[in-house]
Amino acid sequence: MKIALSQLNYHIGNFSDNKRKIIREIQKAEKAGADLVVFAELAISGYPPRDFLEFEDFVKKCNAAIDEIANHCTKTAAIIGTPVFNPNSKGKPLYNAAAFLWEGKVQKHFFKTLLPNYDIFDEYRYFEPNRQFEVLTFKGFKIAVNICEDLWNVTENPLYTINPMDEVIGMNPDFIINIAASPFNYHQIDIRTDVLRRNATKYHLPLFYVNHVGAQTELLFDGGSLVMGSNGEILDEMAYFEEDFRVYHFNDILQGKVIRGVTNHRTVIAMIHDALVMGIQNYFKKLGFGKAILGLSGGIDSAVTAVLAAKALGNKNVYNVLLPSRFSSDHSITDAQNLAENVAMPYDIIEIEKPFRAFEDTLKPFFRDLPFDVTEENLQARIRGVLLMALSNKFGYILLNTSNKSEAAVGYGTLYGDMNGGLSVLGDVYKTRVFELAHYINRESEIIPENIITKPPSAELRPGQKDTDSLPDYESLDEILYQYIERRQGPKEIIEMGFDEKLVRRILKMVNTNEYKRYQTPPILRVSSKAFGMGRRMPIVAKYLS
Repeated sequence: MKIALSQLNYHIGNFSDNKRKIIREIQKAEKAGADLVVFAELAISGYPPRDFLEFEDFVKKCNAAIDEIANHCTKTAAIIGTPVFNPNSKGKPLYNAAAFLWEGKVQKHFFKTLLPNYDIFDEYRYFEPNRQFEVLTFKGFKIAVNICEDLWNVTENPLYTINPMDEVIGMNPDFIINIAASPFNYHQIDIRTDVLRRNATKYHLPLFYVNHVGAQTELLFDGGSLVMGSNGEILDEMAYFEEDFRVYHFNDILQGKVIRGVTNHRTVIAMIHDALVMGIQNYFKKLGFGKAILGLSGGIDSAVTAVLAAKALGNKNVYNVLLPSRFSSDHSITDAQNLAENVAMPYDIIEIEKPFRAFEDTLKPFFRDLPFDVTEENLQARIRGVLLMALSNKFGYILLNTSNKSEAAVGYGTLYGDMNGGLSVLGDVYKTRVFELAHYINRESEIIPENIITKPPSAELRPGQKDTDSLPDYESLDEILYQYIERRQGPKEIIEMGFDEKLVRRILKMVNTNEYKRYQTPPILRVSSKAFGMGRRMPIVAKYLS
């Protein structure tokens, strides 16, 4: 038997395009002589469809698309992820299903058993878990067909009380097919590979795994579909961050024949770079936009954001606006200009002194002669935000937010000012990692001017201002934030790691008291295991550590 794996970039709710892509791949598989072609979890709807699943019309459109696709499955069968209605009167209204299409119709559905309900996942909100187990018999083979999380209950601390493969292994399957929607984070590839290897070796079965690729708002899918031998060795690994299609002879897989083996040799920072570029590109394309705007300050965050956007959209489609104030240093302006010229991006300079003076004059009678403070600093950031949004509205650009995760964590940003934007590019990248990204961008030649990388970070909202006036050094800050946010360590555990108690308590308080700011930020491209946004749900009016 020949099995094809199709790794595609789907668009949520774009049934015509998703259907077109799937039919094209079925025809490609048929031409290659494949008996079966496999697609990802919830492929027809795109993942995650979220509350679209509460609309009967949406699910009916999924079903209609599957029925139409089935008409093309006469010589080559297909397995496709789709939501289907639960015919029972009790339980959730839907199943997360893998539809088996053959001989021009839907022959069978296999339902997902383990429904993740943690971090960015919310599947039990919509789906009823499977409770009946069977294998797919096709062309003389028995196939264990399951969906994503159904293979994940093999760790030392299992999250569920049942393991779906344990239920079907007694039916003597010949191999496993797992269709998935496994989002990227920079730890996920290793974790995912370990989970798949545990299954292959535990059940002594070859494993075919198909993942999504592409970005769905903040969620980034890296692809990396693979075929694994029964000994846990990766026999072939598909492309990362791009669509791919491969056909395999099952006898080769059964014999453990290495085809290409492991192909992804990217470093962590290279993967973060590629994921962010893909995230920007997909966000714009799927929304129907082509051009971005951002405030280019001469600092490292806006510099890295601009270069990533230029890589994603094309350098001519990234409009940089320099917005100097009376406190801006000359080198910040020239650094920003040099960057824009290095990348051949369009830019303009708009001085904010006139609107700033107008605000000062307007507010002076009401400020009661109180001294210059953070209010005036925030005014400058908000003036910049107004100007950038005006240009965004006038020309149909999307404003890119340039704040990093360190700043977002401790509230070092101005609502309705530098926290504006339609998309946050670096909001899940700590400041120390932003420097790593800059060095990675400059790995072959100087794209980001060296002075941008080496000068002390500063918001330049008052004379001589440095980030370290308000924040601890970024190395300490980022490590404490990582322990608290990603690893969910409390103050006692972090202090026991050797960090100063006052510093730890101060930082954790800053994180929790600034939740209200993060609640109002744009979508943040997710590259870590715990990003601000849909995967981290914290109350605003809370007392814990605040």
